[in-house]
Amino acid sequence: MPAPTPDSDLSAWLEYLEQGHPTQIELGLERVAAVRDRLGLEPSYPVITIGGTNGKGSTCAMLESCLRAAGYRVGCYTSPHLLRYNERVRIDGADATDEALVGAFRRVESARGDTSLTYFEFGTLAAMDLFAGAALDVALLEVGLGGRLDAVNAFEPDCAVITSVGIDHIEYLGPTREHIGLEKAGIFRAQRPAVVAEPDPPQSLLAHADRIGAELYLIDRDFGYTASETQWQFWDWLGRRGGLPLPGLRGAYQLANAAAALAALDSVKRRLPVDMGAIRRGLVQVELRGRFQILPGSPSIILDVAHNPHAALRLAENLAHLPRRGRTLAVFGMLRDKDIEGVIALTSPHVDEWHIAPLGSPRGADLARLQQAFAAAAVRAPVHAAANVRQALERARERADMDARIVVFGSFYTVTDALRSIQAAA
Repeated sequence: MPAPTPDSDLSAWLEYLEQGHPTQIELGLERVAAVRDRLGLEPSYPVITIGGTNGKGSTCAMLESCLRAAGYRVGCYTSPHLLRYNERVRIDGADATDEALVGAFRRVESARGDTSLTYFEFGTLAAMDLFAGAALDVALLEVGLGGRLDAVNAFEPDCAVITSVGIDHIEYLGPTREHIGLEKAGIFRAQRPAVVAEPDPPQSLLAHADRIGAELYLIDRDFGYTASETQWQFWDWLGRRGGLPLPGLRGAYQLANAAAALAALDSVKRRLPVDMGAIRRGLVQVELRGRFQILPGSPSIILDVAHNPHAALRLAENLAHLPRRGRTLAVFGMLRDKDIEGVIALTSPHVDEWHIAPLGSPRGADLARLQQAFAAAAVRAPVHAAANVRQALERARERADMDARIVVFGSFYTVTDALRSIQAAA
């Protein structure tokens, strides 16, 4: 596909990025490092890199909120997006504009020469190009896949965070937690903080940290938290801080993500001091769409991007603890390369009726695959098939009374399709 013309808009560039490399995913740092060097991208500001099977986005959001509350100018690069690509690149709390992204894409295209880049590699370099001209105080980089060979790992972190280690993306990272833990530990650096919020870290991760001499901080050993119904207490090597407000992101599991964020801030305190007032404001003000997000109205609609068993367990815990009077209806779709049976098994005890649909993605599981998974999981609740997520949501709303709740989950694509449907109907 030829490169976009000088007057091409963002959609043309994104289409070009999607078709510019033979495969959608190809792990490795050689290509992105070569173009990085041609662009002269060497951050002068601190970088915090966040990896993990689940919890990366939440931890990024809490770090960003607390740092901005302290007055810092923050760049935040995350993925995937829900509604607009611009969500992936934020500077000082604002999504990058179409014009800014197009300019960055042009510069990356000019610098890459004959080096082929994946969609994510191109986007990572464009984000760092925008950050280079933004007078940042700090950048937060969310790992896209794994860690060791992910594009963001081409940039040296001052602190690395791993939120969790679960089974996902086994075709790229390996079949066991030991394989996956080693890949995620690849973002660690010698003599630099490595914060791990996974309570049962694989031995491969621990051994790698020891081998390279990373400054390892483990949850429940070097930092941790205790909680009550209305507040929580954080502790680490600098002492205890109590009376903290519960994070704006729902779910008891978010406290582990919050603890990881606070431990990371303490590990870079000399360069980026953040007082407790800013931490309290940041925790209260943090927002992140699609993470057990409850939309106003009746029946209530809950949006959650849970797409693997680790995340499904957290979703199930949230559903179990959320007070309810009526039935729970699920709008559900997943990618075919995920553990669909495992996700269904964990969430089915909390669902009274299912509305399933294929996704608007080539990787999406079709209805036959979804129905096979429900049969394998021996689900007893009614399962209704729809042509797409929009139709599934419409039917769930028709069948839900005012006391019911509708939970939309299974993939970022599922939540995105639902959000677009809700916005169109507003």
